[in-house]
Amino acid sequence: MKINIHRSATNRVLAGVIGGIAEHFNWNANITRLVFVLLAISPMFPGIIAYLILWLLMKDPVES
Repeated sequence: MKINIHRSATNRVLAGVIGGIAEHFNWNANITRLVFVLLAISPMFPGIIAYLILWLLMKDPVES
């Protein structure tokens, strides 16, 4: 199962997952990363597992 969001080819730190989400929704990537990290360190949100699942589900980066 793939979701219709591509990982970022240019705005990436690890795999481009958060950059791809930010590009898709036209958000600032740094703020999106900050929100993700804040959620990831909270005990209710398993951030690393969510990141890995998104990495697997998101399509490869689109080369421009």
